[in-house]
Amino acid sequence: MNAHAENTHFNTHNTTLLDHPADADSLKAALRTLGGGVSIITAGEGEARTGATVTSATALSVEPARMLVSLNRTSSTWPVVERYGHFGINIVGAEHESLANQFAGRGGLRGPDRYRGGEWTTALSGAPLLVDAVAAIDCTVEEAIERHSHVIVIGKVLSIRLGTGHSLLYQDGRYHAVSR
Repeated sequence: MNAHAENTHFNTHNTTLLDHPADADSLKAALRTLGGGVSIITAGEGEARTGATVTSATALSVEPARMLVSLNRTSSTWPVVERYGHFGINIVGAEHESLANQFAGRGGLRGPDRYRGGEWTTALSGAPLLVDAVAAIDCTVEEAIERHSHVIVIGKVLSIRLGTGHSLLYQDGRYHAVSR
């Protein structure tokens, strides 16, 4: 018998974890414990600009350079990403907390009004990018996979802008600044 297996003990009685049903509320509670990097997803042009604050932006592949973001199908952002075929991933820092709140829908701002208070430039794809973002990634839509309440958007990376600072994190319903 494997010595490692002989010494492995599974505590099945006195655990500090509480079992919960596999429902939406329990899943949300579990995911709130996971800190995530805050990004503002931007899309559209002119008065058709909109966007959303997410913690779901991540690299799918570095070679070839591909990003992945999950967007709610009922959000105002997904139809604009689908229509224009582009999106910007703006990785934000602590100084962008109010902007992150605007793009999260706090304060009731919608569409192009969410861009107030930020300095923006237009990327190669046409997506708006935050000039002073910690980093900004310009993408075109390579594929969109609709599943359940969300769309998994895979973006082909066209360009990357590197700024300065540290990314903002979101955990347990609050923002957290990262410092060294």
